[in-house]
Amino acid sequence: MVSQLETPISDLNRQLPIPIEGLVQVFTCPHRSFFTNVIAQALRIAGQGTPVLVVQFLKGGIRQGLEHPVRLGQHLDWLRCDLPRCIDTPQLEEVETKALMQLWQHTKSVVVEGKYTLVVLDELSLAMNFGLISEAEVLEFLTTRPAHVDVILTGPDMPAAILDIADQITELRRTHRP
Repeated sequence: MVSQLETPISDLNRQLPIPIEGLVQVFTCPHRSFFTNVIAQALRIAGQGTPVLVVQFLKGGIRQGLEHPVRLGQHLDWLRCDLPRCIDTPQLEEVETKALMQLWQHTKSVVVEGKYTLVVLDELSLAMNFGLISEAEVLEFLTTRPAHVDVILTGPDMPAAILDIADQITELRRTHRP
């Protein structure tokens, strides 16, 4: 037997007494192989109908870029830089720097528009540590984003200023047990 509750129309128009604020979550570890956990969370949330954006700043090699986002299901958009390689050094060619900056500017603008409820910024700590995106810009982005937007930042060696404003910090460690 299936039952369904009906909500009166007047209840739908009523605002919640306390607005729900988005969280800043940090996933960090000394190695770069933990993205699976974060993408699983993003897929689960998108599967429930919540708009999700996944941005991989340092991944390349698949000719994706802003013009060719990957859409997983109805609610998850996945973007990478349009780069011929993955970035693993702070020394970039001019075209690589331009692609990274375009992706960062695009990310900031779509978040301000309120298009997404969850935004995953993969390996953003490396982009900051390489000096490609300034820590001050990221802090401004996090503090001025729409209040309902959850943000997940990933990467090793997350700057202390980011950790200070994070609502949740998950540090993944490898253990070697015989």
